Amino acid sequence: MMKTNPSIFQFAIIFILILEIRIQLSEESDFLVNRSKAGLFHIPKDLSLKTTILDISQNYISELQTSDILSLSKLRILIVSYNRIQYLDISVFKFNQELEYLDLSHNELGRISCHPTVNLKHLDLSFNAFDDLPICKEFGNMSQLEFLGLSATQLQKSSMLPIASLHIRKVLLVLGDTYGKKEDPESLQKLNTESLHIVFPIRKEFSFTLDVSVSTAVSLELSNIKCVPDGHGWSYFQNVLSKLQKNSRLSSLTLNNIETTWNFFIMLLQLVWHTSIEYFSISNVKLQGYPDFRDFDYSDTSLKALSIHQVVSNAFNLPQSYIYKIFSNMNIQNFTVSGTHMVHMVCPSQISPFLHLDFSNNLLTDIVFKNCRNLIKLETLSLQMNQLKELASIAQMTNEMKSLQQLDISQNSLRYDENEGNCSWTRSLLSLNMSSNILTDSVFRCLPPKVKVLDLHDNRIRSIPKPIMKLEDLQELNVASNSLAHFPDCGTFNRLSVLIIDSNSISNPSADFLQSCHNIRSISAGNNPFQCTCELREFVQSLGQVASKVVEGWPDSYKCDSPENYKGTLLKDFHVSPLSCNTTLLLVTIGVAVLVFTVTVTALCIYFDLPWYLRMVFQWTQTRRRARNTPLENLQRTIQFHAFISYSGHDSAWVKSELLPNLEKEELRICLHERNFIPGKSIVENIINCIEKSYKSIFVLSPNFVQSEWCHYELYFAHHNLFHEGSNNLILILLEPIPQYSIPSSYHKLKNLMAQRTYLEWPKEKSKHGLFWANLRASINIKLREQAKK
Repeated sequence: MMKTNPSIFQFAIIFILILEIRIQLSEESDFLVNRSKAGLFHIPKDLSLKTTILDISQNYISELQTSDILSLSKLRILIVSYNRIQYLDISVFKFNQELEYLDLSHNELGRISCHPTVNLKHLDLSFNAFDDLPICKEFGNMSQLEFLGLSATQLQKSSMLPIASLHIRKVLLVLGDTYGKKEDPESLQKLNTESLHIVFPIRKEFSFTLDVSVSTAVSLELSNIKCVPDGHGWSYFQNVLSKLQKNSRLSSLTLNNIETTWNFFIMLLQLVWHTSIEYFSISNVKLQGYPDFRDFDYSDTSLKALSIHQVVSNAFNLPQSYIYKIFSNMNIQNFTVSGTHMVHMVCPSQISPFLHLDFSNNLLTDIVFKNCRNLIKLETLSLQMNQLKELASIAQMTNEMKSLQQLDISQNSLRYDENEGNCSWTRSLLSLNMSSNILTDSVFRCLPPKVKVLDLHDNRIRSIPKPIMKLEDLQELNVASNSLAHFPDCGTFNRLSVLIIDSNSISNPSADFLQSCHNIRSISAGNNPFQCTCELREFVQSLGQVASKVVEGWPDSYKCDSPENYKGTLLKDFHVSPLSCNTTLLLVTIGVAVLVFTVTVTALCIYFDLPWYLRMVFQWTQTRRRARNTPLENLQRTIQFHAFISYSGHDSAWVKSELLPNLEKEELRICLHERNFIPGKSIVENIINCIEKSYKSIFVLSPNFVQSEWCHYELYFAHHNLFHEGSNNLILILLEPIPQYSIPSSYHKLKNLMAQRTYLEWPKEKSKHGLFWANLRASINIKLREQAKK
């Protein structure tokens, strides 16, 4: 076994004191100023007036002055431990009326000057250099004092008189290295406290006669007990313990930092066994030598719980079976042995009253309590941090423990192989902790049938197999820190109310879990590598619908891990369009859009007669293509007519009786469709040819004209030729008025032409006919190429 550090106890005390301080610093209204470890030689002058908590521990401050803290009227807690203060005048705190916590431990204080001071609740003067107890008569006015830390090298009964009337919850008394030269055994009898902790001089053999049986104490703690084999320490310490019988109120005894022999250790257990002590704890023990084989008397004890922590021994080949036998046959309810390098524990020789056993942090193996049938009353067993390897063996071990409800086998090297046999757990087991092992998916085939709380975090589980036994009573499941990719199926755990599954490999969790697990009241699934894609959208929505107190760590622990542009984004801030995630909805949306577009285009085509225009464009393109293939000289000879006349067949009488005679008598060559269209060519092609071979195009407009489709063709091509040639080749003759409402919607070009261009209106009066013909002839009077040759 190994050696222990004798100063462990001192660190334990410091930790406890710091813990108490932290608890008192928890109020939200406090204004904390922490200047610890700042290399200070004086209290800083720049402290805020709002300061309620000031920590200036672990510095080099050698004195306290009134001016240092005069302005800190709201100061409640002052921590000045681990400095170099040698003298204290308590009057420096006379202006700090709200001060209730003062820690001056671990300084070099040798004396103090008393003064009527504030009513402190916590005053710690321990671990200083006082010779006499630093108790002033003014301390008797501290009616609220709950904790008092003292240190001295000598004790006197009269020193306790000023505080004899106070009922102090806890007193810490640290005895200096020179204590014992002049000792008053009765010096503590006037002390009135519930809990007394005495720290004897370290590394000094116990040779004290101090009576520690304070009549009001319920809890007693003694530290630094050294009883060497050749000394008289054991007799002194035995005398001290024997006096504890005088205090019938004392129920808890704690011994820290003990150095003795195995025989004295067994004798110590035997001595306490027959006292009124109910709770006995021993920690940080260094043992020498070998134990004698003596019988242990288990009769007549009040002990309910025994705890043994951190035991080391310098003996080799120690007869451990003797010690195990003493331990296993103890007739108490609660027994703890931890940190002792114990390699085995035997089965009690008879039905044991053990209810709670804690053998954590030892070297126990799979054979512990094998085939043991005398632990039928055991309810709680902890085998944490041992050398357990085979889960099936542990399950078999519990099979004889008919009352076992809680089992902790975490932090071992447990594994389970289905081929090595079936698991046979006790049916009474309700809580099982198997965290921090090397268990895989197969562990779900080796579980207690009635388990309610199951802890499997920090293992090697990749999935929870579906064809497993139903754990119908399981209420809490912890599978954090594994490699799970999916949530478990609630069909297997239909009563599950608490699930801890954070720090796994879940990237695309299904929202079905929260919808199907109706009994879930707490779920922790943070710190997983969530892939923020469409598949995660429903899960995020389902989390948002659950009460925030149900989802632990929400939203800070739930972040996107991929894709890269979303990495680090909180899931609550991840938003994606429903359209981009729903393929059916996307296709329907596209289909509707295409349908609407098609209907709209079709309607517009019908309204604007687009097919007609497309046909016209096609014909015009064909004609222009042929024109480009015609030689230039031929193009110069294309103008053959002065005018092309377009009219409705219903207006042919006026054209032939009025228009043609009046134009041709002036030797104007007129193109008419019935005499100039070339047989064999299409009508459209003939129309285009006539328009191109004519200097002007005359359109006789009337209600009959707008009803003729061919007239519309002729107007369209003539208008197109107008823009193509850049000339003014259209002449409009309004034979009869045309109401706007009678013009079809497809004749929008005609509407535009009538609105933008000047047209010749056929006068009804004969007296105006002459002027009409003169204007018309003037607009088309041009010498054609053939006339010029003549």
